[in-house]
Amino acid sequence: MAISRLPDAELEIMKIIWKCGGSATSFQISKELEGKRDWAITTILNFLARMVDRDFLTVQRNGKVNTYTSAVDEQEYLEMESRSFLERLHGNSLKSLIAALYSGEAISRDDVEELKRFIDEKAGEEKTEGEL
Repeated sequence: MAISRLPDAELEIMKIIWKCGGSATSFQISKELEGKRDWAITTILNFLARMVDRDFLTVQRNGKVNTYTSAVDEQEYLEMESRSFLERLHGNSLKSLIAALYSGEAISRDDVEELKRFIDEKAGEEKTEGEL
């Protein structure tokens, strides 16, 4: 199944569900949003219903309480969103993304050095795997 993109508000709710171990009630979500969003419980329930309809969540009724469970793996979703972002805004150019972040001072020289170490480490892993 291809994963579609979540609107920002729904992604915020999904992140809460992932943070809660993959399942949460509307009450738990509402508590997590306190002080961050001024959404009525009906608004949260509407978002949850939409996410169920679009197969991002499943819902199980336990007495008077609904438990919403993620039907989409967090890592898989983040990878899809990252690829989509890179493609849409930077034409699949990692160099363009890093240059924009660096010149916009969103990342520091230390961040660039950390990224370089990460890339070198991953390149080293690929060489090791190729030698097997």
